[in-house]
Amino acid sequence: MVSQTYKIANPTGFHVRPTKTFVQLASTYPCKITVHNKGKKANGKSSLTMLTLGITANDEVLLEVEGEQEQEALQELGKLLTAIYE
Repeated sequence: MVSQTYKIANPTGFHVRPTKTFVQLASTYPCKITVHNKGKKANGKSSLTMLTLGITANDEVLLEVEGEQEQEALQELGKLLTAIYE
């Protein structure tokens, strides 16, 4: 298992569009993906559970990835967590 903390740069937080993009990419990896925020955790492959985390701008979220292709998944999904969406 690998993990890393990322700071959300998007001024409007992690709303529906970035969540959808994150889940679509996460679903392409065969590994288990878990996102932690403010004491809650969610399956990174589920839009509904991701939205329940209430990720806002400047939150520091922990991304955990376990299984096949975990390093690649961590790197690519981390880029999405720190991206700025319009």
